[in-house]
Amino acid sequence: MKEELKSIIKQLQVDEKIERALQILEETHEAIVDLQMELCAIRSPSNMEENRAKRFFELMSQIGLDHVYMDEVNNVIGLLKGTGDGPTLVVAAHMDTVFGPDIDCTPIRKEDGFIWGPGICDDTRGMIEVYTMAKTMCEAGIRAKGDIMFVGNVGEESLGDLRGSKHLFATNPNIDVFMSIDGPQLDSLVTNAIAGCKYRFTYTGRGGHALGAFGIPNVNNALGYAMAKIATLEVPNEPLSIFNIGVVQGGVSVNAIPSKSSMMVDLRSMSQDELDRMKDFVVAAAKEGLEKELARWNHPTETLELQIEILSQRPGGYQLNEAPVVQAAMAAYEAYGIEPKLQKGASTDSNIPISLGIPAVTVSRGGIQIDGHTVNERFQPDNAYIDTQRDLMLALLLAGYEEISEPVIK
Repeated sequence: MKEELKSIIKQLQVDEKIERALQILEETHEAIVDLQMELCAIRSPSNMEENRAKRFFELMSQIGLDHVYMDEVNNVIGLLKGTGDGPTLVVAAHMDTVFGPDIDCTPIRKEDGFIWGPGICDDTRGMIEVYTMAKTMCEAGIRAKGDIMFVGNVGEESLGDLRGSKHLFATNPNIDVFMSIDGPQLDSLVTNAIAGCKYRFTYTGRGGHALGAFGIPNVNNALGYAMAKIATLEVPNEPLSIFNIGVVQGGVSVNAIPSKSSMMVDLRSMSQDELDRMKDFVVAAAKEGLEKELARWNHPTETLELQIEILSQRPGGYQLNEAPVVQAAMAAYEAYGIEPKLQKGASTDSNIPISLGIPAVTVSRGGIQIDGHTVNERFQPDNAYIDTQRDLMLALLLAGYEEISEPVIK
């Protein structure tokens, strides 16, 4: 199937309208990078994406789409209607970043050609590629057979809990196929979805002076017992499974017994059964930490309490490499000289459709990207437009185009 689809891509590339679109993508590359920098400078932490969403809405409203709107959770959606019977395709990128509102995200160009800025790649580059594809299709007069929804969605990053993608599918049951632009490396192709769960465990107690109140239960001790237990958790290599204690907080002074301490724990697995086992283990460890500290002091009046919060739950799922959406994506990569590297397991906006049985892939962004999810994130934009050309081909394979390409997804 893949070789047949690569042959169809060659036919698409010499179509008059598509040839013009591919040319536009190359010619407007520098202007698009400038717009990418503008969007990057608009701070957009998870669950605080309103300002960036408003600007993206303005941009999408100016390019000739049939309908552009912002939904209840601030997803920005632009519709380009199809010409006939075809599937409804979503082309999406997330608008949130991992950085808090106090982080200056203004990008800076350096002499070596790199652009430095928190979020300049993840996923501002994905956003600008969604916008550019939509704009170019409108300018070149290209319409697929199926409808295409171009989406800037909220809440992909950690504590966003995929709320944008969840809301999109809950309110648009007509979606047939999904493509997210969010891969960190040129050859990255995500076809499977790793399930995950994030916890926050919080211990609270009275606290007091380290000398005067010595002998009462200590929340940091309870947390320490729990962390030590979680560190012994054994997870398999297959199915891919991981755990991580990522954030630990507690105490205000070295000579004070703290009254509150907490930790955040990330669990992921390609197996729901394994994920459930891991969840049971860490919850039991947190409770055991509390019990050990209370038993250690056996104080007649002072006690501790444990609060368990589930901060995020992401469903997962598998797709076969022979699935049409995967074959189409691989064909598009190879048509542009990129050997796709299928990720063993990843968590992206595609988790939601894959968990629902809806074909989906997460494809790479263009350009060279280094140190994502850090304040040293940087981007080399040379030839980054090639990925957008590739993704235009993939969209037309999935949704169909005139007499050249029947929709891969029925």
